[in-house]
Amino acid sequence: MAKVQEEITNEIRKGQVLNFRNQMSAPPERVFRSIQKRDGRIVEFEINKITEAIFKAARAVGGEDKQLAEELAQVVVKYITKIKTTGIPSVEEVQDAVEKVLIETGHAKTAKAYILYRDRRTRLRETKSELMDVVEEILVETSRENANVSNSPSAKMLQIASAASKKYYLYRLIPEEFSQAHIEGDIHIHDLEFYSKTLTCVQIPLGKLLTKGFDTGHGYIRSPKRISSAAALAAIILQSSQNDMHGGQSFAFFDRDMVPFVQGSSEDDVYQAMEALIYNLNSMHSRAGAQVPFSSLNLGTDTSPEGRLVTRSLLLAHERGLGRGETPIFPNILFRLKKGVNFEPGDPNYDLFQLAMRVAARRLNPTFSFMDSSFNASYGEEVGYMGCRTRVIANRHGAEVSTGRGNLSFTTINLPRLGIKAQGDLEYFYHELDRVLLLVCRQLYHRYRIQSKLRVKDMPFLMGQHLYLDAEKLKPEDPIGPVIKHGTLSLGFIGLAEALTALTGENHGEDFGAQQLGQEIVSYMRQRVDEMAEEYDLNYTLLATPAEGLSGRFVAIDRKLFGEIPGVTDKDYYTNSFHIPVNQEISCFDKITLEAPYHRLTNAGHISYVEFSSPPINNLEAFENIIRQMAAADMGYAGINFPIDECRSCGNQGIFEAECPACGSIDIRRVRRITGYLSSVDRFNDAKKAELGDRKAHIKC
Repeated sequence: MAKVQEEITNEIRKGQVLNFRNQMSAPPERVFRSIQKRDGRIVEFEINKITEAIFKAARAVGGEDKQLAEELAQVVVKYITKIKTTGIPSVEEVQDAVEKVLIETGHAKTAKAYILYRDRRTRLRETKSELMDVVEEILVETSRENANVSNSPSAKMLQIASAASKKYYLYRLIPEEFSQAHIEGDIHIHDLEFYSKTLTCVQIPLGKLLTKGFDTGHGYIRSPKRISSAAALAAIILQSSQNDMHGGQSFAFFDRDMVPFVQGSSEDDVYQAMEALIYNLNSMHSRAGAQVPFSSLNLGTDTSPEGRLVTRSLLLAHERGLGRGETPIFPNILFRLKKGVNFEPGDPNYDLFQLAMRVAARRLNPTFSFMDSSFNASYGEEVGYMGCRTRVIANRHGAEVSTGRGNLSFTTINLPRLGIKAQGDLEYFYHELDRVLLLVCRQLYHRYRIQSKLRVKDMPFLMGQHLYLDAEKLKPEDPIGPVIKHGTLSLGFIGLAEALTALTGENHGEDFGAQQLGQEIVSYMRQRVDEMAEEYDLNYTLLATPAEGLSGRFVAIDRKLFGEIPGVTDKDYYTNSFHIPVNQEISCFDKITLEAPYHRLTNAGHISYVEFSSPPINNLEAFENIIRQMAAADMGYAGINFPIDECRSCGNQGIFEAECPACGSIDIRRVRRITGYLSSVDRFNDAKKAELGDRKAHIKC
């Protein structure tokens, strides 16, 4: 106790009144041997645990005196004995005593370190408790954050692992300013459970893999000789790549890449191969059996006889549907449109464009990408989209191509919250927007640095089989940093409509001034993102976020903070990216005109829709007029939505209220588009179900 006395004496000499030592000098009236844990259990009291806690706190600020920690622990025991005259002390009482003793014996720095340590331990306990609650919910039914994850045992195990990973990253790996911004709802770090494990998505070099062969980990797969084998291997490639990543998988040039394997095949051979591919992509599972791969196929511009046959066969097989005529959920088919190739009568693939519209008018797919838009035209036919809207093309570090590249990760900004907090003050809004933009850029860079340290062998198919651009230059033990610099880091946003309503009282579909402000806000975001790309020398891009679970998460947090604000927090979801609210009555032409300018600004990806009340299979002229309006308005990627209802009992298709009009069954499969992909309504989360219920068909098309 001599050292403690010396420190107290020193403090007294400084003029501070410290009688703590004197108060503790009297012999204790009793000795306690037990302690009550937080869960109520009574266990043996061990003074060495107090010693270790004090010593850890001391070491955190440079202390190395273990004997002093032991002496301070003795003071803690004396203090507890003095104030706890009856009963068994609790863990919380002991910890309070440690803080008091450290402070009153002059160890302020150690006390601060101990308080921080105690706070971390508290948060970890709370995290464990929250995690157990989440696990309990998952064991009943899987989370519907992702509409294409099933309720199977493997899906439950995947989501339990995901829940644990999220907690680990938020409280152990991610710097607190980023994790708190995510927890509090200023931002949303997408695919958080994969933060340090892998990348988001990739446009797969199908032609290279089929020509050279590949290895999925259990032996070499040689190059196929027939179209049927090539199509089967294409499905395996999508599945294998999906198992190495957390996002979508796509072929940028499916028609062109399949050409070498069509020669010598009959039309029926090609059709059967494409039908089998569709069957496989709706039945084979990835992610430990939890879901089918998120697959997208870009096609439509190969004018060779073989390429045209592949495109025609795939479209016809998709039109026919699955075994009972059901609408295929996957793959997402993206039909490229380009003048001189397929967009005008007389173009070599104009007939395929007509077929693509006919199929889309029945099955929701294909969607359409516009190669002649102002921001795509300079790349020729090279731009490839993915079903959710992702676009990867410009490259600061190499070839400006789609194949062999993808998005590394993305994080979304809560725009409505910034609008609410600004209370109409645009200067404040832009100040806060700038702050959050910079925070997200730093967070994405933090994640990028972690991803860069992953090794080739950590993603044995994606990197080991050289799917990523320049991956062939690396060895299994090499970090992937030199390769992933070709990928993109995307800042996303959600709820432009609600942000504008909070700022001006009206959204961009209601007021021209709000539309002008909306374009200014997104233009400013794009400018700042471009500046970050220069500063970091990385491919930072701006994304029109495909918000699924996020649309409900943000608004739920904001409603608790700010209450119910008309036009802002009064629904169960925020509006997708820059879209006009789904419940707004507006014509097709006006919606296209208002949303089109944002496509140019969101270089990481974008998509717009027009909503029909029923499949437009008997009105293909109107369908084509809309597609041409989209092209003329300078959109990059778009589709046409409508409901599809299918009776699982008799196969009848149409628009059903509650039961099948043919057989009376209530077992109805209701297919709708959600964030770019198709799914059945029973897999939608509550926020997206609410949005679906609010959707209004666009009139006067």
